[in-house]
Amino acid sequence: MGVGRVTKGAGLGAGLVVLILMCLLSVWVGSRDISFSATWHVLWSDDGSVQALVIRDHRVPRTITGLLVGASLGLAGALMQSLTRNPLADPGLLGVEHGAAAAVVAGIAFLGVGSITGYLWFALAGALLASLAVHGLGAAGRAASPDRLVLAGAAISAVLLAFISAMLLLDPTTFATFRFWNVGSIAGRQMDVVARIAPVMIAGILLALGLTRPLNVLALGAETGTALGLNNNRIRVLGGVAITLLCGAATAAAGPIAFVGLTVPHVARAFGGSDNRWVFPYSMVLAPILLLAADVLGRIAARPGEVEVGIVTAVLGAPVFIALVRRRKLARL
Repeated sequence: MGVGRVTKGAGLGAGLVVLILMCLLSVWVGSRDISFSATWHVLWSDDGSVQALVIRDHRVPRTITGLLVGASLGLAGALMQSLTRNPLADPGLLGVEHGAAAAVVAGIAFLGVGSITGYLWFALAGALLASLAVHGLGAAGRAASPDRLVLAGAAISAVLLAFISAMLLLDPTTFATFRFWNVGSIAGRQMDVVARIAPVMIAGILLALGLTRPLNVLALGAETGTALGLNNNRIRVLGGVAITLLCGAATAAAGPIAFVGLTVPHVARAFGGSDNRWVFPYSMVLAPILLLAADVLGRIAARPGEVEVGIVTAVLGAPVFIALVRRRKLARL
C-alpha cells in the first residue's frame, strides 16, 4: 500500500473518530442540561426517568437522522459534481430538492398532509418525478450530456419554484405549514422517521459507491469511457437514481438544507484527491460532522430555544465555500 493511500486512510479514520465524538456531543447537548455521566448511563439502560425519555426518544433519533441526512447530502453532492463534471453542482441542481418541495406543498394544500411521515412519501415521489422529467428532457432526441442535464434541471427547477410560490401565495394555511418544513431541521424526528428513510438512503449509498470506478473513467471523457467499454448513459441513469434516493430521502426527513452537498465534496477532495473511491467516503464522513456540529451550535446559540440546522449550515457553509474559492481553484471535474 502506497504512502498516499495510508495517509488518506488515516485521515478517513480520524474523520470517523471525530464523527463518533460529534454523535456523542449531539446526544449530550440540548435545551435540558443533563450531565455526561447520566447521558452515558441512560444510553445503555432505560431507567424510565425523564432524562432517559429525553435522551432515548428525542436526542438519539435526532442524532441518527442528522447522521443519515448528512451522509446522504454529502455523497449526493460528490456524486452530482462528478456526474455533471460541474464543481458548483449541489443536490438542487437537477431539480431533485425542488421536486420534493413541490410535492410536499401539493400534499399540504390538496390533501392536508401535516406529519413528517406524510412529508416523507410525498417528497420521495416528487424527487423521483422531477429526476425523471430532467433526464427525459435532457435526453430528448440525443444522449443526455452533463450540460444538457444541467440546463434541463434549471428549467424544471424554475417551473417547480413558480408552482411552489403560487401555492404559498394563494393559500396562507399551506404557507404556515410548509415554512416550518422548508427551513431545514432535524428536530422532533422520531425513530419511525429513521426507520422509513434508512432503507432508501442505504440503497442510494450502495448504488453511489458502486459507481466510483466508472465515474473515475468517465472523468477522462465520454469518448475514452466508451472506448474502455463503459455505457455512459447507463452510468448517468444509475447516478441519477442514486441522487434521487439520497436527496429525496434527506429532503423528506429534514427539509432543504443548503451548502452541505455543495461545500463538503470540495473539502473531501482536499483530503482524498480526485479519486472518487476516496472522495465519496470522505464526503459521507465530513458531511454529517458539519450537519451535527451545526445542529449542536443551533441548540447552544438560542437557549432555551434553538436555531434550525438549515439556517446554521447556510451561515457556516457560505464562508467556508468562499474561502475554498479564494485559496485555491475549484477542482476541474
